Amino acid sequence: MKGITGQAGSFSVTVVQHPRYVDMDKCIACGACAEKCPKRVSDGYNEGLARRKAIYVPYSQAVPLKYVIDAEQCIYLQKGKCRACEKFCPSGAIRFDDTEKELILQVGSVLLAPGFKSFDPARLDTYGYGELADVVTSLQFERILSATGPYGGHLVRPSTAASKHDTKAAPRNIAWLQCVGSRDLNRCDNEYCSSVCCMYAVKQAIMAKDHSREPLDCTIFYMDMRTQGKDFDRYLERARRAGVRFVRCRVHTATRNAATGAVQLRYVDDNGLSVDEDFDMVVLSTGLEVSPEAVELAGRLGVELDEDRFARTEDFLPVATRVPGIYACGAFSGPKDIPQSVMEASAAASAATESLALARNTRTRSVPAPPQRNIAREAVRIGVFVCNCGINIGGVVRVPEVAAFAATLPNVAYVEENLFTCSQDTQDNIAAVIRDKGLNRVVVAACTPRTHEALFQETLVSAGMNRFLVEMANIRNHDSWVHADDPDAATDKAKDLVAMAVAKAALLSPLQQTDLPVCRQALIVGGGLSGMSAALSLASHGYPVHLVENSEILGGNARELNATWRNADIGAHVRELIAAVEQNERIQIHTGTRISRVDGFVGNFKTELDDGTARTTVEHGVAILATGAVESRPTEYLYGEHPSVVTHLEMDALLRHGDTRVTGAKSVVFIQCVGSRDDHRPYCSKVCCTHTMQSALALKALDNDVDVYVLYRDIRTYGQRESLYRRAREAGVLFFPYDPDRKPSVVAEADGVSVTFEDPVLGQRLCVDADLLCLAAAIEARDNDGLARLFKVPRDGDGWLLEAHQKLRPVEFATDGVYLCGMAHYPKPVEESIAQARAAASRALTILAADHIRVGGVVSRIDEHRCVGCRGCMNVCPYGAIDFDDEQNVARVNEALCKGCGACAATCPSEAPVLLGFSNPQIYAQIRSALCA
Repeated sequence: MKGITGQAGSFSVTVVQHPRYVDMDKCIACGACAEKCPKRVSDGYNEGLARRKAIYVPYSQAVPLKYVIDAEQCIYLQKGKCRACEKFCPSGAIRFDDTEKELILQVGSVLLAPGFKSFDPARLDTYGYGELADVVTSLQFERILSATGPYGGHLVRPSTAASKHDTKAAPRNIAWLQCVGSRDLNRCDNEYCSSVCCMYAVKQAIMAKDHSREPLDCTIFYMDMRTQGKDFDRYLERARRAGVRFVRCRVHTATRNAATGAVQLRYVDDNGLSVDEDFDMVVLSTGLEVSPEAVELAGRLGVELDEDRFARTEDFLPVATRVPGIYACGAFSGPKDIPQSVMEASAAASAATESLALARNTRTRSVPAPPQRNIAREAVRIGVFVCNCGINIGGVVRVPEVAAFAATLPNVAYVEENLFTCSQDTQDNIAAVIRDKGLNRVVVAACTPRTHEALFQETLVSAGMNRFLVEMANIRNHDSWVHADDPDAATDKAKDLVAMAVAKAALLSPLQQTDLPVCRQALIVGGGLSGMSAALSLASHGYPVHLVENSEILGGNARELNATWRNADIGAHVRELIAAVEQNERIQIHTGTRISRVDGFVGNFKTELDDGTARTTVEHGVAILATGAVESRPTEYLYGEHPSVVTHLEMDALLRHGDTRVTGAKSVVFIQCVGSRDDHRPYCSKVCCTHTMQSALALKALDNDVDVYVLYRDIRTYGQRESLYRRAREAGVLFFPYDPDRKPSVVAEADGVSVTFEDPVLGQRLCVDADLLCLAAAIEARDNDGLARLFKVPRDGDGWLLEAHQKLRPVEFATDGVYLCGMAHYPKPVEESIAQARAAASRALTILAADHIRVGGVVSRIDEHRCVGCRGCMNVCPYGAIDFDDEQNVARVNEALCKGCGACAATCPSEAPVLLGFSNPQIYAQIRSALCA
């Protein structure tokens, strides 16, 4: 992106398209060019652990799967000699005359998502990176574990990589060093926490144990374990149970042990003694930084960066830069994990299109699908496409052998093996083969249909076939991954899976879908910060919203909070938000109202609202659940028994009103993780550590002489909130870690409480007489059980609403048309709640903006002649998609609600329900094929 002119709503953007020197229309990705290229260079994708040619595919699953010439490394482009690639290219795809092009794009908004770069530990002289081969970065370790990585997924020490099949090449113990390039002002100027490192180190340790053929010892050296996300603490405890060792310290140096060749780490243990310990490998958990290129881009666009070089955004506008019409998301606006990045991407899309709503669909183009071929009178002709998946499958399964076997199966008219069947060029090829060979059914032997079936269905549509005439054989997840050590058995199993798929495919018939109209209204349950933010976003896009709040007033928990971590006034923002909602003519507010009944399905819901005096029914196409959470009431530390013991929200109220308990306090103690991270609530409430820092700094601002003590398990001021932790320490706040097996004790005194705890440095128990004790009480889910049943959405074991996929679909339910946001999903700070609210609105817009929705396909239908009215199918249907016709005494399926899970078909003793696409004859054919193998 070279430059930008204009203003929000009408930008002219100049972008530079660099030359590839390869004609993408002619390139067939055969690899002959790379095979003959004499120039080998370091492979950046594999983090320098392998080498590639000057002409290469950037990574194994690149889209499009085409080659590109690295102009800085090409011998001809640098010295005018060679041209070997051009000579051996069978399709004449090499274009050395390719030139740089400038394109001018007319757009209304700009979204910046340039990502991050990993910190380069070569800048540090303490860990031996760059000198010791077995000291690697976290990204390098990711590539080592990857099936498409430099060692084919084998866990190998880089120093012995040439002999990866030698047992000596495999490490016996690995250490992870946290906070390399993060939380460090002295050596790298990165004060902030990178948010993701603790979690990915735990993940890598577990994965390393799974990859290792021999017992593997894993040790993580850390300062604070910051696993603050949903279910992250459970994952941490899983690692502990798996034998991962956690050592709280910062490693001093890494050197080579001359006697053993191992990497020797020097650190100080809990007893203050210096320890030297050898490891076969050391992984540096490197932090996230904004790249120089992204900084330069921000400068060209006039986007302001903060002191950490991230895009500056506001807490109440978390995806908006200070340039109108330009938005930022992902790690460019601060270090964050995948779920939050995905949320922010949707939030940015929503924010970027609000002002463009009037221009919706004025420049859209639709690609007409070819007419669907009638195959009713055709003989069965099956095409089988077997995927190598790089070495993901082909590294274990002998794919050519499987393809040859498939050619011998009944009704198979064509067989082909592909490097990556999911790549766009292969998709185009499959569509062409279907037309040229007259195929009328397709079997794809590749990875999981969970992620790729829809892709192959679209390929069939583009070839003029019904989308449901494709069957997948999962020879990756079900085969190569689980039989990686036995290629013979894996190959035999792949043949069996393909044979079963072919047997079923022969019985496939076209399934039909029906178009239904969409009611272009939204229902939002919950009138707190998230609910109001989502309502305003949808209204700004032009859609009517019903905002339902159980209490008599709007605002929710935000009414009880003082400020964000950046010290923005939450109360003032809530008042502005309420005024904006009340004045918006597209938003109808229902306070003092509860949901009493929900009928319908995506695009066509009917919900009954009960305000205590009357019941009304509203129609809507989508629903967003934003019911929030509650601060728990502690059952320990004298809470509720002594006036000097308060919770965070109560402390905010005391500070807000200038209560004498805070203005006159000379000693204040905070205890973290009260009621959370235990057996009852095995999760982190995420906001408590930040809240404690804010309150401690507020107390110090009132009286710098007040003594403030924080008793904690891990300080989790993640991301840029680390600055609060530093400021608190500089202000004189004292921090003492405690073990959950030896919690602090509290005794009532006349003028306060006495708090006793153990100081791990002194090795003694200390006692503090506190005027005020603040408990970081756990945040717990509201009782959403009834609401969840009405909308047919799940909750997890802790009571939080359960999204469809934690990373890929973080604001959606498996139930189409229903979304979630805010603390109903999981505890989170204000700016993350607002971002998630906008994200939920963005996903809801995909339904509201559509003219119709499609239902049907792989759904159940009930044979009324077989149904005996036992209602067993109704009892097991998890989506409430089956109703009962009392007059006919038969069950009926609502195809719009049915998800095709097959529970009804598996339960019915009469075989009345038929799951289309998975009928009993089709399943029996697969079973017979398996038994005949």
